[in-house]
Amino acid sequence: TPPRAVRLSRAAIERIWQSVETLYRTGLHPAIQLCVRHRGEIVIDRAIGYAAGNAPDDEPGAAKRRATTDTPFRIYSTSKAITAMVVHLLDDRGVLHIDDRVCDYLPEFSDGDKSAITIAHVLCHRAGIPNVPRGAMDLDLLARPADLIRLLAKAPLVGRPGRQLAYHAVTGGFVLGEVVRRASGQDIRSVLTKEIREPLGLRWMNYGVAPEDAAEVALDAITGVPPVPPLAQLLTRALGLPVEEVMKLAHDPRFLSGILPAANVVSNARELSAFFECLRCGGELNDVRVFEPRTVRRATGERSYFEIDFTLGLPLRYGLGFMLGGKWLSLFGPDTTHAFGHLGFTNVVAWADPERELSAALVTSGKPFLDIEVLRLYQCITAIGREIPKRG
Repeated sequence: TPPRAVRLSRAAIERIWQSVETLYRTGLHPAIQLCVRHRGEIVIDRAIGYAAGNAPDDEPGAAKRRATTDTPFRIYSTSKAITAMVVHLLDDRGVLHIDDRVCDYLPEFSDGDKSAITIAHVLCHRAGIPNVPRGAMDLDLLARPADLIRLLAKAPLVGRPGRQLAYHAVTGGFVLGEVVRRASGQDIRSVLTKEIREPLGLRWMNYGVAPEDAAEVALDAITGVPPVPPLAQLLTRALGLPVEEVMKLAHDPRFLSGILPAANVVSNARELSAFFECLRCGGELNDVRVFEPRTVRRATGERSYFEIDFTLGLPLRYGLGFMLGGKWLSLFGPDTTHAFGHLGFTNVVAWADPERELSAALVTSGKPFLDIEVLRLYQCITAIGREIPKRG
């Protein structure tokens, strides 16, 4: 849509895109997509770089596959927002209730203090099981969810359920996925497809992809300086494996064919921004209602106010499945108190900002950790908020 149609200038749009080009020039991201919606219209939908053949470790003569706005990417932990909305939708339908105990659906969690864990605790990272137990990252277990749940149920609690905020990078997704399966009789992929993806007309945005589509997915790469202690240990504890091993798993065919509710949704920036636009509009997009407005309010309402997250070591705000913005400290740029969204493996960010009538997704294939140039990604996010101000 021409910028002037939504009261923006062409210069503002170009300044946003220039920030993406600056990010690309750092060499840390083989491919980048950005889609920005304002007042219900797409004002940016662009891509730069290569979906394959452009990573630092690729051979000089490697075949390059250009990234387009249609190219699907792994969005990693941004998947958690989508998984959360599947759970909230089933609550709306009376299939389950957010405040039910997990053990009401998964008897494996009936022993000891784990019996007090609720679905809400899992959604807002207070279940007390943030650390991935040994063996849980075996991709063969994806085909045996009951075995995986038994493994998680034996993991020791790190705190009383409901008390301590500690980001559940992987474990919470497995629990929620199995709750959905046992409560509804369908796996979470089927529910997402039938109730959200197909009604919104989305081609991708699903847990993994069909085998014939696997070659379409952009390849990710660890770039910049590898993580060192204590960051390396923190990431290993949260992910269950060193980041290099996580990247190998992410490119394993089983990762793209299985269901990892916390981590393996595949989408592109356009579809991801459409999902957040639907939430920004109270659960409706293009005259198709997917969620009730009260459902969106419940999901994005504050549950943690800048408490220290004992996994990430940062003070963050959380809702029931979403990371929330803030006045000064925010993943979505300054002065974004009412924004909600999610981060994915450090360099995928998707969010909605109701005060700016904005929904956006910035998707990248680079995974830098200790390079000063990672600040360029935050500068992109800041540029979007600066060039698309709050409505007057």
